[in-house]
Amino acid sequence: MNQARAALQKPSPARERLTKLFDEGTFAELDAFVASGEAGAGVITGYGSIMGCPVYAFSQDGTENSGAMSQMQALKINKIYEMALKTGAPVVGIYDSPGAKLDEGFQVLNAYGELLQWSNNLSGVVPQLSLVLGTCAGSAAMIACSADLVLMSKQAEFFLTAPFTAKASGEGDEGAGTAENAAKSGAVHLVCENEDAVLENARLLLSRMPLNNLSGSPVVEFAAADDAEALRAACENPDSCDVKQIAALLADAESVIELQSAFAPAAFTAFATLGGFPCAIVGTDRRQNAGRLDADACAKIARLVSIADAFSLPVVTLVDTDGFVPSAKAELAGSLREAAKLAHVYAEATTAKISVILGNAYGPAYIALAGKNAGADLAYAWPSAAISPLAPDAAVTILWADRLADTPRVQLTEEYKATLASPLEACKAGVVDDVIDPAATRDVLISAIDLLSSKRMPTLPKKHSNMPL
Repeated sequence: MNQARAALQKPSPARERLTKLFDEGTFAELDAFVASGEAGAGVITGYGSIMGCPVYAFSQDGTENSGAMSQMQALKINKIYEMALKTGAPVVGIYDSPGAKLDEGFQVLNAYGELLQWSNNLSGVVPQLSLVLGTCAGSAAMIACSADLVLMSKQAEFFLTAPFTAKASGEGDEGAGTAENAAKSGAVHLVCENEDAVLENARLLLSRMPLNNLSGSPVVEFAAADDAEALRAACENPDSCDVKQIAALLADAESVIELQSAFAPAAFTAFATLGGFPCAIVGTDRRQNAGRLDADACAKIARLVSIADAFSLPVVTLVDTDGFVPSAKAELAGSLREAAKLAHVYAEATTAKISVILGNAYGPAYIALAGKNAGADLAYAWPSAAISPLAPDAAVTILWADRLADTPRVQLTEEYKATLASPLEACKAGVVDDVIDPAATRDVLISAIDLLSSKRMPTLPKKHSNMPL
């Protein structure tokens, strides 16, 4: 028996990855003797601790059947999902397989279907991370992409249709399946230099999330990164406002983990901590994409807000945008649909939602991202903010058409922003709660998150809402 166990627990990349993922000495393997034919099942499964918290994981094993998906491999992984459901602990899947074990035919189709169902049934119940460290193709790629967060090493491959198949049909691309393309398409949240970096970031992300949707969030040690002068400078020069820099200044020191950085640069999304409280930070960058949000930017923001809401992580939204892209071409690309989805996700989210208007917030974009009547618990504005139902240029044309003959449009636009669109006027109308000193923003946010930590909000009885997909 000991010889058999030793043979089954021989060194492999899959086992080494699990050892690095878990706290030292905590990994315990499950179903080590399950086999597919004459060989092992092509996957190692088990549980252990990450930062002292329980986590389940599976790692596809290329030393057995090349890691090919088989019915027995699916049974082992299904057990991991089942245990996670029973105990309320996160699941990490490490993908490295060329595909299905084709000689099992329809059994493999059933196996993939069961895995996809398990992954989606657990969605929003426990955090799920997919780590793509080798080849992740076809149905496996679809399952991996169903996780809350997808991390990938630069050396890995990630695709639904094999690049050589697409190329043969005349639709190939030299970058198909690469980490670079996966990042640009938004299929992965984080691309890392190597496997070790992926595993370390997975550990860090899990440490910022609750065990499940009923657990409280962890509170971590922190150091302030606040720089009052830098924040004031950003307020005084709104046209050069860098939302990434502001997020880093507001969050705890070195706590920001940016997600999907190569996808939809007009939107910024990240996990971070504020005063030790884990939260999601969303921002819009007016310096990108002519200051407007397109379909991809809307989808990027909506995805993170949905994840944060599922696990009751506060959402801090930093707003500076001229609105949504105003063109027929953009609408054909799905901008209206994705804008409606974004508004839907924000309005439906019951987690704590705090918005800070740094610069421009016009029309539908203001309503979706920062509007108190659309669900923001607290809305603040910097003195540099401009809040308006229309872009100032358009508002001037409608409201002050009689003055355009004698006064330059630029002058009227600035006057409109300083008067009718000023944050003080927004405060008078109850549109925002306060105009705050940029240097005090971090303290205001920490206080708001603390205040809203006990937020409870009943929802209407329904099976689910109908998101404009």
